[in-house]
Amino acid sequence: MMKTFLTIDQSTSATKALLYDKNGNCLDSESVDHRQIYPKPGWVEHDPDEIWSNTQKAIQLLFNRNSSLVNEIAFLSITNQRETILVFDKETGAPLYNAIVWQCRRGDPICRQLIEYGQHELIRQKTGLKIDAYFSASKLKWLIANQEEIKNKLSSGEALIGTIDAYLIYKLTQGQSLATDYTNASRTLLYDIVNLEWDETLCQTFDVPMRSLPTVLESTAMFGETDIDGLLNKKIPIYGIMGDSQASLFAQRCFEPGMIKSTFGTGSSVLLNIGSDFKLTDSGAMTTIAWCYDGKATYSFEGIINYCAATISWLKNQMQLIDDPRETETFAQAVSDNGGVYLVPAFAGLSAPYWNSEARAAIVGLSAHSTKNHIVRAALESIAYQIRDVLDMMKNDSGVCLQSIHADGGATSNQFLMQFTSDIAGLDLLVSNDPALSPLGAFMMGLLGSGECASLDDFAEFPRKMIRYQSTMDESMANTYYNGWKAAVQRVLD
Repeated sequence: MMKTFLTIDQSTSATKALLYDKNGNCLDSESVDHRQIYPKPGWVEHDPDEIWSNTQKAIQLLFNRNSSLVNEIAFLSITNQRETILVFDKETGAPLYNAIVWQCRRGDPICRQLIEYGQHELIRQKTGLKIDAYFSASKLKWLIANQEEIKNKLSSGEALIGTIDAYLIYKLTQGQSLATDYTNASRTLLYDIVNLEWDETLCQTFDVPMRSLPTVLESTAMFGETDIDGLLNKKIPIYGIMGDSQASLFAQRCFEPGMIKSTFGTGSSVLLNIGSDFKLTDSGAMTTIAWCYDGKATYSFEGIINYCAATISWLKNQMQLIDDPRETETFAQAVSDNGGVYLVPAFAGLSAPYWNSEARAAIVGLSAHSTKNHIVRAALESIAYQIRDVLDMMKNDSGVCLQSIHADGGATSNQFLMQFTSDIAGLDLLVSNDPALSPLGAFMMGLLGSGECASLDDFAEFPRKMIRYQSTMDESMANTYYNGWKAAVQRVLD
């Protein structure tokens, strides 16, 4: 019988289960959406019980269609939304509060206070990150300060803390394993990515008891065994755990310094492989762990962009300028240029390289001649400009030569956006036609960990179809467009 492999992709909007063969072909998949909970403006939560139930449901539906392959599953891998954090009961695994999602800004006052106290540089030197509510630590500090049960149970050792991967591992192993990998730990603001350990000073800063945190392992480690609550007739090992952005970087085969991965999703994560030496940047990018494999950490610079495809959703849902996101390409191409119109999508502030949570969105440069087409085009262009913002910042600080951009995510189907991004960045852009790179990356790590693959060279024969966009715009024209963007951003920041 053919050996198969199961991967869980727990994302911001849904939980997906995928079956692969050893050659990296996805045989089938099943996805179940979960609710987005908004208790207050700027607050975002997920129900962990719903996520766990949906994980089981997605796997069960997948198994129902592939019953002949179920007993041949060799191992399970997990990729997950990063930074989202929860606290759960040590004995029962029951959540003590909803998971606080990476998008949630309730930690802003905590972060501002720490910055005022002069903690920024200490935290940056240890974590490679900046103090921001995007990361897990301020979410935890808020939970401990505002939820008495959580405070008491953490104090008594009756509660555990987990990123989504750690929570799923705990549930899958029926409480036998509480573990995460380096990529997820590196996004908490509690983990020293130089010495590769939970940091006592950081944990004290955020009032987090270290004993409640998961063990941190290489992505290739064996994280436990599971029969998925009886869905399998035997236990299988769990190999290959990675945060979604790093898993996508790995799946894109960005194994060498200078290789770039950019996800064109709701937001965007731009990752640049900088090699095995830890470096910091002063211009807004963050340093994070790309992966740990074979006893060695690989680092990357990361730039976070809050609004990419989410800007297009705003055009559709709030402004009602379009009926379908696919229309944006036609509207953008209906005008020869942007007419001097720029949309700065600071709906929840601006992230890298500006990191200004107080900034608010604006459309700049409207005239009596501006049309809907110009506004739609400006929305698409804003994505490309933000990508260049991040790439320019990384190029100056990394000391490596930037190679082509490896792109993924739903918005890569927009040919105008892909070509314009290539033009503005001045780099070739390669679009993967695989819609599920994050689970593929976790699965590839699992193959290395389990011994099914011996080295990175084994992935050379994995299926890989790319569409290449080459920069065709004159450099001076690209700079003219980009300088207009910089001026528009400055008006938002002033």
